[in-house]
Amino acid sequence: MDKLISIVVPCYNEEQAIPIFYAEVVKSLRSIPNTDYEIIFVSDGSRDNSAKEIKKIASEDKHVKYVIFSRNFGKEAAIFAGLKESRGDYTAVMDVDLQDPPYLLKQMYDILEEGYYDCVAARRVTRKGEPPIRSFFARCYYKLISKISETEIVDGCRDFRLMKRQMVDSILSVTEFNRFAKGIFSWVGFETKWLEYENVERVAGTSKWSFWKLFLYSINSIIAFSTAPLAIASVVGVVLFALSIIMIIFIFVRTLVFGDPTSGWPSLVCIILLLSGIQLLCMGIMGGYLARAYMETKKRPLYIVKETNIELKK
Repeated sequence: MDKLISIVVPCYNEEQAIPIFYAEVVKSLRSIPNTDYEIIFVSDGSRDNSAKEIKKIASEDKHVKYVIFSRNFGKEAAIFAGLKESRGDYTAVMDVDLQDPPYLLKQMYDILEEGYYDCVAARRVTRKGEPPIRSFFARCYYKLISKISETEIVDGCRDFRLMKRQMVDSILSVTEFNRFAKGIFSWVGFETKWLEYENVERVAGTSKWSFWKLFLYSINSIIAFSTAPLAIASVVGVVLFALSIIMIIFIFVRTLVFGDPTSGWPSLVCIILLLSGIQLLCMGIMGGYLARAYMETKKRPLYIVKETNIELKK
């Protein structure tokens, strides 16, 4: 019996890339012998004609499924929705802009068929085509999170990977509201084989990830998979407390010896601003964790489906 490969494709305002991606991925999937496939497009509240393009392709190809959200819920929710509706023995997550090369699918499938690995993931070793400042901060981010998180986040890793059904089911069992797919993929464990490739530029359209969005995404991922910021805030508090005690003793001794401790309002203002800034920073760190705990307690759905051609799983 042929094995089924599911391809999960999150989309947000990608009407130009969708037909190009479809043609390329189908070509790659048909080159894999003794398999069938399904392609699940998840339109994450797109405001262009992405949904129309997806439904047009689905009307012509029974292998194409779609889930259209009622609004933009984010890529993480789209990935979760696609994985949830997938039926494949093997399931892949791919970006529609073709920065995840479809030709790697056959190699991924062959590796999984050998039996040892549960997942084959793509890792880009170059960032050709990216702005230098963005590449610099990306490298810094991966170095930072790899040191402060117990979960391994590989530098250059992509969401693009082909997974066995058991691993997909394990990922779906992680139902937290604040999601970070790369971290969850690593956290659930299983044997992963990394395939390295050089960066590929978008086939059409423009990136929806601004520097600010990437910054917020990185903060969310750090909070989701590390408590180090809380520990750092505590350490800073202890260090400043010890420093203040030392300064008090120094001023007291100086007063006894010289009779007049030299003082001035500029230095006092600077100290107050410094300490106030550190206090606000620590409060912000604690607030970030508290806000995410608050969102978890609300038990809101990760997404709301507006339209689909799939009989949704409960």
